[in-house]
Amino acid sequence: MAEGPTIASERLVLRLLEPDDVPAVVAFHVANAGHLAPTSPERRPDFFTDAHWRRQVALDGEDAAHDWAVRLFLFPKDALGSVVGQLSLNNIVRGAAFWCDLGYALAADRQGQGLMAEAVLAAVRFAFDDLALHRVRAAYLPTNERSGRLLRRLGFVVEGYARDYLLIQGRWQDQILVGLTNPEWQPSG
Repeated sequence: MAEGPTIASERLVLRLLEPDDVPAVVAFHVANAGHLAPTSPERRPDFFTDAHWRRQVALDGEDAAHDWAVRLFLFPKDALGSVVGQLSLNNIVRGAAFWCDLGYALAADRQGQGLMAEAVLAAVRFAFDDLALHRVRAAYLPTNERSGRLLRRLGFVVEGYARDYLLIQGRWQDQILVGLTNPEWQPSG
């Protein structure tokens, strides 16, 4: 059983994968490979296998236990056995920063339903309230207008433009950097 949070929103449950979820996450990635490819790093062939995701379940549990990252998968409340997306709070930093990097992906057939907005809002609340972070950062390709609109609508502010920032589909690509801060942040403990 995976250790980590379970976050419920109106229509979704966001949680770490468990071993029994492996077929559903493989099906999600296989069905959406073409849809997600333009904004994702190149995937090794084993990425689309049960063996890869069984290893990933354990790694994600370790990352969450060590407070390094939280990789959540989106399960619709009306079909809890299927995966419709992923949302990660990566690179959790404490000390003087108290931030994380947000990444997400949604199934092609679930676009335009407000699900990712719902998931991001729930995850940001978790990052601010439960992880006690001050900032959630994100980056998106300048050509990914849908992602840019979503983040701005949720209050993320453009903070910069990074040239050759991420290796996407085998080449270094620029990213627009955005952030959302918690104005009510207090040190924990």
